[in-house]
Amino acid sequence: MTEQTREAQEAQEAHGAQEAQGAEEQPTIPPPPAVAPLTPPAPVASETPVAAAGTEAPPAPEVPAAPDASGEPVPARPAKDRRVLRAVLRWTAVAAVFATVGTATAYGITGMERTDVPGLATESDGRWDYPPLVKPPLPSGSPGPLATENVAGTHHADLRALLLPAPEGAREDKALRGADGWLPTKDYLAEYELPEDREALGQKLVDRGLRHIAARGWTTADGTRTRIYLLQFGTAAVVDELIATDAVAFVDPVHQVRGAATVQYDEGYPELAEVSGVENSPYAEIKPYGPEQVRFAHLAAGDVYGLVVQSRKGAAAAVPFQQTVTLQSQLLG
Repeated sequence: MTEQTREAQEAQEAHGAQEAQGAEEQPTIPPPPAVAPLTPPAPVASETPVAAAGTEAPPAPEVPAAPDASGEPVPARPAKDRRVLRAVLRWTAVAAVFATVGTATAYGITGMERTDVPGLATESDGRWDYPPLVKPPLPSGSPGPLATENVAGTHHADLRALLLPAPEGAREDKALRGADGWLPTKDYLAEYELPEDREALGQKLVDRGLRHIAARGWTTADGTRTRIYLLQFGTAAVVDELIATDAVAFVDPVHQVRGAATVQYDEGYPELAEVSGVENSPYAEIKPYGPEQVRFAHLAAGDVYGLVVQSRKGAAAAVPFQQTVTLQSQLLG
């Protein structure tokens, strides 16, 4: 063995001895400590009464748990959830009761008249409550309502039945009824103020062949006095001549109505209130008037001449006057 070979062998042996010594000096890692097993919690006392000694307690019913979406069973609903559910059901029932009461109340209100509901009452415009108007029956043998050959403009119905009835609540003026419903001429002429007017107009009525006069009057709760006079002649031509000499639209009346010292044509009378086939000339007393104001209108409908007069202490309202004239015109038209 050569010298070099011997040195290499001795170096290898020395290296092996150092590795053996390092392995002996490496610290030993102790094993992990043992973990004590978990102790189960003490059982909770059940509310179910314990059976007497010597008897077996009946088993509690098992409520199957419904599986959730993942397939795992869902635990039974706790008592708190059940209380919440009961509260929701109670409030739902209360809401249903209030809804029923509210519906009944709404139905009751909608079934009432507007004037019966507080806050919704419509203020009256001054019109009176007249009964339904009914055309009087025609006498036997007279032309029917569709007849067109009535050149004379004759009213075949009883003139007394063509008078406008009094509105509800009004007090009738029985003095205007006359005997058998016919008013004497002198009572009609008393509606005019001046003696010379009464004399002149009375002569006109005689000259034009007045047949008879029907009248009606009443007083309403507000103190308004209404008088209606219907005068019947032979033909419509006679009435046209009479109204032309007594009153013409936009011209002062020839004869002064009692209590109406200064009057003028009523420009405020609405055209929509006019009735076809009936000519009317409305007038109103202007200030300064006396203790009461007077409104009146001359009517001409065929063979009937009419005069409607309303008066009231202070001022006579325009609406009931226009309403009265229109309704009387409808009965004559």
